[in-house]
Amino acid sequence: MLEQFFKLKELGTDVRTEVLAGISTFLTMAYIIAVNPGILSATGMPFDAVFVATCIAAALGTGIMGLLANYPVALAPGMGLNAFFTFGVVMGMGVSWEVALGCVFWSGILFVLLSAFKVREWIINAIPDSMKTGIAVGIGLFLATIGLQGAGVVVNNEATLVGPGDLSSPQVVLAFLGFALITALHHRGVTGSVIIGILATTVLGFFFGLVEFNGVVAMPSGLSATFFQLDILGALELSLIAVILSFLFVDVFDTSGTLVAVAKEGNMLDKDGKLPRLGKALMADSTASVAGSLLGTSTTTSYIESGAGIAAGGRSGLTALTVSVLFLLALFFSPLAQMIPAYATASALMFVAVLMISSISSINWKDLTEAAPVVVTAVMMPLTYSIAEGIAAGFVTYVVVKVLAGKSSDVNVSVYVIAGAALLKYIFL
Repeated sequence: MLEQFFKLKELGTDVRTEVLAGISTFLTMAYIIAVNPGILSATGMPFDAVFVATCIAAALGTGIMGLLANYPVALAPGMGLNAFFTFGVVMGMGVSWEVALGCVFWSGILFVLLSAFKVREWIINAIPDSMKTGIAVGIGLFLATIGLQGAGVVVNNEATLVGPGDLSSPQVVLAFLGFALITALHHRGVTGSVIIGILATTVLGFFFGLVEFNGVVAMPSGLSATFFQLDILGALELSLIAVILSFLFVDVFDTSGTLVAVAKEGNMLDKDGKLPRLGKALMADSTASVAGSLLGTSTTTSYIESGAGIAAGGRSGLTALTVSVLFLLALFFSPLAQMIPAYATASALMFVAVLMISSISSINWKDLTEAAPVVVTAVMMPLTYSIAEGIAAGFVTYVVVKVLAGKSSDVNVSVYVIAGAALLKYIFL
């Protein structure tokens, strides 16, 4: 049955390979189980409820991807998007987490419509590659800032806005050791390097008396605190349109980039270099975002860590289905997730930041009309503590610089539309 449904022979794989590939992918991205509740709980959302929502949203989204699109791609609440949800929307704009979930819901609905009417391809193809890179780099810097703050490396300073914390404190030292361990393990090709680093840092913290042991296994509970608690109508305020669009754009770019990257790695592109069943994959991703908002978590999106499973031989949706089952099993380990301290997750945030910032090497630095907007986009995100502000400022800069440089023909209509929408936001909101 598995052979026929997932077309394993046709894809050159088998059940054993697919299951092992799924385990590899899960171990590589399992850090989200602890990191996402840690970030979202800063909004006042109950940790237990977000933990359960994270596991179920990841299991549901990944299962849909495997069964509908037959891709070995896993989904979970996205890094960067969860930070924007917490620090940009709820804490930065003073919006309630219920309304913020409503924004995630509407962004998911828009993504479903874009996928259904094939508008997504037009948007993605029209956005310059440099701006896609700028968004990725900016989110990486944003995550690095959050990680450094969580570890106590960077603290508030009235004179200079930010300054160094107590760099000799045990938390800072452990965060650095965790980051170094994750980096070294990843370089050596060790599967699950991020979750190993997080757990090792937590264990060291326990011996230093910084972590209290609360058990490992427990029955899942608490989802009712976030389940269907989103404020759908409250998210339709004019001032929140930019937030909805920011969730949408980042999800669209992230999903498209991930699908193309993992497809290339697994030789899954067709003879024309296109992704087969792309529409189904996008529909799976967009519906997962809607479902996640109903459960009580930020935008659910495709994970680049799926490449670990593909490198292990995963080629079909059975890999994704394996990951989905493992996320459901993870529901019973909430006490372990709650024990993981901020400085341990900071190690993971810093490492993810390294991976995202590395894409800046693809920028053509000799063409300043491409490079300057990238820098504006990337720098604005951490300094304004807002992904939305970074995207808006970047697109406005891109259009203005291109026009003044006499290169307006380089700018696509959709880029003018995005920049115009950003200007209207600055003028009227």
